[in-house]
Amino acid sequence: MRYVKLGTTGLDVSPVAIGAMTYGEPDRGHPVWSLGEERARPLIRHALEAGVNFFDTANIYSNGSGEEILGRALADFADRDDVVIATKLRHPMRPAPNGKGLSRKAIMTEVDHSLRRLGTDYIDLYQVHRNDPATPLEETLEALSDLVKAGKVRYLGASSMHAWEFAKALHLQRAHGWSRFVSMQDHYNLLAREEEREMIPLCLDEGVGTVVWSPLARGRLARPWDQANATHRAETDGAFADQLYTPAEEASNRAIIDAVGSVAESRGVSRAQVALAWLHRQPVVTAPLVGAGSAQQIDDAVASLDLDLTDDELRALEAPYTPRYDFQGVSDEAELDAIRARIPGMALEA
Repeated sequence: MRYVKLGTTGLDVSPVAIGAMTYGEPDRGHPVWSLGEERARPLIRHALEAGVNFFDTANIYSNGSGEEILGRALADFADRDDVVIATKLRHPMRPAPNGKGLSRKAIMTEVDHSLRRLGTDYIDLYQVHRNDPATPLEETLEALSDLVKAGKVRYLGASSMHAWEFAKALHLQRAHGWSRFVSMQDHYNLLAREEEREMIPLCLDEGVGTVVWSPLARGRLARPWDQANATHRAETDGAFADQLYTPAEEASNRAIIDAVGSVAESRGVSRAQVALAWLHRQPVVTAPLVGAGSAQQIDDAVASLDLDLTDDELRALEAPYTPRYDFQGVSDEAELDAIRARIPGMALEA
């Protein structure tokens, strides 16, 4: 395994990260596709044995059991100082006042709960899962910085927001001398490249590394077009997947998926390896988050690091892409409904 730095920090991480939303007790999360502890532990161990040291979870995954399973497995199979544990907060954890969001109270409460569930004294990368429009940004950023000063958190990261929001946060952190966001966890893959407009140039300019969620487009890039719903996860993604990959881009998506298949066949490798290898060629990408439900998926992710795509292959994979609307920075349901009403035939100008 060749380790890389996270952004401009000195932190060494594997260029493949395990996205641990897959791991959680089914009765506390996603009953169809969540892997309980007995099934999750061998996969976490397999990733460690392959050289992966970077694991990402969130407090909300399976209502906390995701953190519990990951924490126990890493304690049993790894030296704490050798692994990088990332988790997130913002979404509702309790149906009560202050049970969600990014207020100082919520942050100070949730970090302690995550530390307890993970069974560790510190979190390597603590990320805001989404923005919280109900809390002043300054309150959130100062509280996060205080966690770094207190030693509970080593680094700070953010996830899925508009580029202008992230730029504002970085400006405030610099202006006040607060600990800065060193990473952006964003939605980026061959079917979703809108981040190339603003967020990726911003991250490159600011020295922020990206940790990519859904690098295989929720499995679409790992299967032929006619097998899009061939897994339990795909069958239950429903409306959320339709938001990310809308019918308006069906022709483009199919052409890209076919191109991935052609490259994979000519190279004698899996489609997943090709899609991940494309991400590794993007300079801002530190590590894709692989939600591995099998040892083979982990092996494919690691093998993708040795697949060096040619310029012609890159052009073939990228050429079919057409601009589309990106929902990831939208959190207001009314705004989402208004956007959905305009989706048929909708495309942003290139």
